[in-house]
Amino acid sequence: MDSLATTPLTDWHRENGAKMAPFAGFDMPVQYKGIIIEHNHTRSKAGIFDISHMGEFELSGPGAKDALNKVVSHDLNTLAPGKCRYGFLLNETGGINDDLIIYCLADDEYMLVVNGACREKDFNHIKDNLPNDLKLSDVSDETAKIDIQGPESLEVLNALMGADWKHLKYFNFEATDALGFSMIVSRTGYTGELGYELYLPADKALEVWEKLVADERVEPVGLGARDTLRLEIGYPLYGQDLDEAHTPVEAGAGFFLKKESDYIGKSGLGTVKESLVSLTIAGRRTARHDDAILLPSGETVGRVTSGSFAPSMGHCVALAYVKAEAADNDEFLVKTARTELKAQKVSLPFYKEGTARKKLD
Repeated sequence: MDSLATTPLTDWHRENGAKMAPFAGFDMPVQYKGIIIEHNHTRSKAGIFDISHMGEFELSGPGAKDALNKVVSHDLNTLAPGKCRYGFLLNETGGINDDLIIYCLADDEYMLVVNGACREKDFNHIKDNLPNDLKLSDVSDETAKIDIQGPESLEVLNALMGADWKHLKYFNFEATDALGFSMIVSRTGYTGELGYELYLPADKALEVWEKLVADERVEPVGLGARDTLRLEIGYPLYGQDLDEAHTPVEAGAGFFLKKESDYIGKSGLGTVKESLVSLTIAGRRTARHDDAILLPSGETVGRVTSGSFAPSMGHCVALAYVKAEAADNDEFLVKTARTELKAQKVSLPFYKEGTARKKLD
């Protein structure tokens, strides 16, 4: 087995009692004090996350916008400097190679943030489909990423930076050297709460992390709670809810796709074989990845992609792919290893009290 990669904070996690596990080829913290404790702290105060396993690419050069526009599903014509946008990198048949956020740093200058497990695949795919005169660089190894998430994250960020950041709007970002080095502060996140993502030099990550941990409002949060937080909002996870076998339309994310111009994979978006549905299950019994989805008649029509007990809601929630012709049903059964659980289809988000889009006056 290949050795696991580390982040600039891996030693800190181990020294401070984190339970570690492999994720996306990295040795990552799963939990510190417990998944539910960390989940609830993020929903009520502020949690910090080491997300340095993510990949970051920089693209620049005359014509970069027009060239990248043909590769990704994002509409870069309406993406101004200082703003970022979520979307997809598709294969030729419309399947999802990866989901990613693109940051417009300046005219014809972008940062692409991709999933860590897809870093090499994404870089090669993008490079192979761009003109040779554009500069595409993988800056992942020199870049750390720390997320501050929760209703009190603005106050935590202000204390860290020594300035008020309430002006930063949702899916906007700014570069700053307030801490003595260049970094990006982005009002984005994966929890459904008000939050900020910090992109900073890898050799400054420990310094910033320790300043954040010293704030009494802050607790470190592992990947376990990150998963329950994102699932309560209905955010998909690449490799489970998103994959090369399904299109964004099948994943219920067609509204993210641009319509006016062509890009790789667009021609395959019209085929819908399965649809991703969101399900709630009463009680604490939990659906798991790959559990079968049945109609009440007993016919198998799909499988669970993500499932967990939702701490903020007190019951189980799940995402599942079902046959397109079954997606209009409101009631399903989840066949677990021990029993069958009744599941009700609902609209997203499951948890509706998140503060991510809160207006900061």
